[in-house]
Amino acid sequence: MSPFPASAQPAAIVIELPDSAMFAAILADPRTYAAMVVSILAGAVRGFSGFGSALIFVPLMSAIYDPRTAAGTFLMIDFAVGLTVLPTVAREAHWRDVFPLAAAAVIAAQFGALILIYTDAITLRWGIAVVVLILLAVLMSGWRYHGRPIMPVTLAVGALAGGLGGAIQIVGPPVIVYWLGSSSSPAVVRANLNAFFGVFACALFVTYIVRGLLPAHVITLGLLLGPLQVLALRSGARLFHAASAQTYRRVAYAIVAAAALVSMPILDGLFR
Repeated sequence: MSPFPASAQPAAIVIELPDSAMFAAILADPRTYAAMVVSILAGAVRGFSGFGSALIFVPLMSAIYDPRTAAGTFLMIDFAVGLTVLPTVAREAHWRDVFPLAAAAVIAAQFGALILIYTDAITLRWGIAVVVLILLAVLMSGWRYHGRPIMPVTLAVGALAGGLGGAIQIVGPPVIVYWLGSSSSPAVVRANLNAFFGVFACALFVTYIVRGLLPAHVITLGLLLGPLQVLALRSGARLFHAASAQTYRRVAYAIVAAAALVSMPILDGLFR
């Protein structure tokens, strides 16, 4: 019997720790090996381009399993990365910029998590594909917010990012578009982004536990896929100097677009 129920109800507030039987069941599922390929691809793209892991991982994993499994598994990986990154960026980040954005994102994520729980899986998969393609178009356009970072705009961006993050784990693009156009130095922007992602992942981890979105099979899959994605990320980063940044961006854009299109439910007959 597959450890991935098609439509599970939200569980009680409890952490189900995986056992050896769960690992055996996951490894016996052929989908696990497709998920490994997706995780390696997502990590490699992020490594050489600096973005794109969620835009690739979430739609494809939603097609292989379902949106809940995709979101929970990606959060497991992001949470682990966030814990390791936060101490290294704590001194460089401008927390007066990070905290308001993160606070708005965490609040909005509570509503995003409800969308993940109660929305039909097929509807949510269509939504993921559409959101990924829209965000990809914005990133490809090169548009950045160049206005003054006033508080209402900061809170609005945080709310948008948090809502998307809580529902489908795609939190980065709105924040990237907002902060990359600022007058801060690249080092500060990078530190702020990593600090925001770390804080948000830690807070969302708690939300997912409370909402029953991290059952044992999701934790197991995250433990299996996480190391693969981290290793692929590091390998991809080593390739960064082998070609121009523009070339890597184009490759990443093409892979993200392909992931969104292939994940559409209308193609389930071909790929599932």
